[in-house]
Amino acid sequence: MPQATTAQHTPVKRVFFTNDDTAVEVPNLLAHQKESWRDFVETGLSEIFAELNPIEDYTGQKLELRFKDYKFEDPKNDEKFAKENNLTFEAPLSVTVELTNKVTGEVKEQEIYLGDYPWMTDRATFIINGTERVVVSQLIRSAGVFYTAEKGAGRSLYSAKLIPGRGAWLEFETSASGAIYVKIDRRRKIAVTTFLRALGYSKVSEIKELFEDIDTGDIKYIEATLEKDPAHGVNEALIEVYRRLRPGDLATTDNARQMIERMFFDFKRFDYSRVGRYKMNKRLGLDVPNIAENRTLQKSDLVAIIRELIRMNNTQEPGDDIDALDNRRIKLVGELVARQFRVGMLRMQRNAMDRMSMSDLENVTPSQLINARPVVAAVREFFASSQLSQLLDEVNPISELSHKRRLSSMGPGGLSRERAGFEVRDAHPTHYGRICSVETPEGANIGLVLNLATYARINEYGFIETPYLKVVGGHVTDEVVYLDASQEVNEVIADAGVKLDENNNLKSPRVSARKFLQPARVDASEVTLIDASHKQILGSTASLVPFIEKNRVDRALTGSNMQRQAVPLLQPQSPTVGTGIEANIARDSSQLVVAEADGEVIRADGDSIEVKYADGVKKYDLIHFTKSNDDRCINQKVRVQRGEQVAKGDILIEGMSIADGELALGKDLLVAFMPWGGYNMEDAIVISRRLVEDDTLTSVNIKDYSVEVRETKLGPEIVTRDIPNVSEDSLRHLDEDGIVQVGSEVRAGDVLVGKITPKGEQELSSEERLLRAIFGEKAKDVRDTSQRMNNAGGGKVVGVKIFSRENGHELKAGVLMQIQIYVAQLRKISVGD
Repeated sequence: MPQATTAQHTPVKRVFFTNDDTAVEVPNLLAHQKESWRDFVETGLSEIFAELNPIEDYTGQKLELRFKDYKFEDPKNDEKFAKENNLTFEAPLSVTVELTNKVTGEVKEQEIYLGDYPWMTDRATFIINGTERVVVSQLIRSAGVFYTAEKGAGRSLYSAKLIPGRGAWLEFETSASGAIYVKIDRRRKIAVTTFLRALGYSKVSEIKELFEDIDTGDIKYIEATLEKDPAHGVNEALIEVYRRLRPGDLATTDNARQMIERMFFDFKRFDYSRVGRYKMNKRLGLDVPNIAENRTLQKSDLVAIIRELIRMNNTQEPGDDIDALDNRRIKLVGELVARQFRVGMLRMQRNAMDRMSMSDLENVTPSQLINARPVVAAVREFFASSQLSQLLDEVNPISELSHKRRLSSMGPGGLSRERAGFEVRDAHPTHYGRICSVETPEGANIGLVLNLATYARINEYGFIETPYLKVVGGHVTDEVVYLDASQEVNEVIADAGVKLDENNNLKSPRVSARKFLQPARVDASEVTLIDASHKQILGSTASLVPFIEKNRVDRALTGSNMQRQAVPLLQPQSPTVGTGIEANIARDSSQLVVAEADGEVIRADGDSIEVKYADGVKKYDLIHFTKSNDDRCINQKVRVQRGEQVAKGDILIEGMSIADGELALGKDLLVAFMPWGGYNMEDAIVISRRLVEDDTLTSVNIKDYSVEVRETKLGPEIVTRDIPNVSEDSLRHLDEDGIVQVGSEVRAGDVLVGKITPKGEQELSSEERLLRAIFGEKAKDVRDTSQRMNNAGGGKVVGVKIFSRENGHELKAGVLMQIQIYVAQLRKISVGD
């Protein structure tokens, strides 16, 4: 048996019976979300402002507006206040704007408030209207050029698609006769030589010269295309292109030239994007600098695409694999929000241009021209209603973390579950070490919703990279390299389980490895890389399952998904048998607070902790009995005492499903599998009654009850303790205003909020008139519309929130007051759980 080693980086002492993965530390599991947001704030916005500069009036001769510096101020309210008051946690943006009067030469500069925008918390979430949300990353086809093959009669016919980040698509196809056609923006096809002529290649000899060294096969593709080309010069080609794109419009050479200029050479309408330019260079072997000026269509790009299409038709090699991860990339939160911000800025640009044409040139100021509302509305619409902005899954820390690392192939510009076929859902060799090979939903979204692998990172272009150790002549070095899917195609990669001698050399002369992405047996001298970790192919959730390799894959999938449904227990317990990643997951979840540096605890009570560090005192507030999005109870406990010295990384506060600094989802139990005449389920178990009595498997649910007090046609509804025909026992927990008091133990049927609603007056009987005369308003015709505790058992009231127009809260039309009651209920384990 190998020497057992003890991990030093976890609060619980873990014993490993394999070599502990120390070559590459488990990275921060939320780093990709936080870095993407930081990039958006620091550089993404400046790119959008630079793209819009300058905004001119319609004549281009009177006014010019330019955006210069910008800055986000600190958020107005903290996260706790935003949650308690159902507000959005947001930060104000201000921009310095320069307005130039071109007639007089006068320049006015002004700092303008551009609205409040949702701000990312330290937990990589957003608080929108008091609710915690997460922006799921999108796995989408990359911009660039792709070649595909279709089986024809005896030989394959190749086609190509040029997909820019923004603008019209170009689709090239080869006909059976050898002619090459192009479709512009999915319109009717035209001969590719027509398009080349429209771009300025006027002579046949000039066109032939571009391809003479590559068009050397049995079929002469350019000659076949020229035969089908109806145009014989630049002007005819321009007219032909215009007719195909704008049928019915009057075609002139000037109109056609202007249309092509705007469609392909105007950066505001056509942009490869940085990743598009990068992919073009890589796929076509170009060396064009990746700068904004080169991100519109270049004539050399078009020639290179056609040359490669002819080459592939001649060689008949396989086309590009569109499902491989070198052709699919990740759009992270920063890029998704930037896209919406740009949409809003374009609307604002049109408004500004309209205002410029109606303004007094002498007295106009930048603030009079700029209206931030369209920008704020576009960004808020994304967070409130986008398919990729989702309610945070807050059942337990791993469900939360898994949600933040999720990748969705759906959303704007993505796939739909109805149209997605088997190929795109299936596991792919390039997923190795990049996307979790186990975790995916078990339903219509299978293969479309995926999770990042534990060690994966995302590069500047959005492609997923995974770490490997370099191997030189059979010796495993300490050098770590991160490769994307396209870079590892030509490598020979051994897995982390391969046996090494004491000098880190491969023991066996032949080893199992991946060659050209496929499994193979190779000589040890051929190996160029080795996996950095045993857990490399698994995501954060699947890597929690001990001995996962001994399970069937479908069982491993079920186990991974079921961990995310584990409710937080009253008495969490860290597992006896773990995989070593429990502490990392606890560290990166929002439920564990650790010391940021060495220091001293100067205060520690039930509400907060204060730690004195070298650079000052930091206060940590605790969360008590707070409802999560999934009705679970979030409650934090202090793990230090006043006067205690703490080192960097020491545990200060533990939250739900955390014990001893580790993720603690369940209990270590002895259970019985007992058949019951064939009537019980295959996975049914028998547990001891003591587990129920000792609250070993007891959890806490928090239900919220919301009451709206409305203005009706017959008058306002009233919150009161004075409710007709209700026993005093049901009202015992109400205060004088008719609202239940915090700390009350309530049972099913108890009134939580007393409320009466006026009923329509009708003809009174003599008895009713007598009652009205004796008791006055109390006997007036009102309905009891009180909020009562439901029949799901009793509980303890842990929170009351009151929102009213009088106190300045924004409420829906017709609502005078909104009251939210939070009731915590103990949930013991029972038959059927």
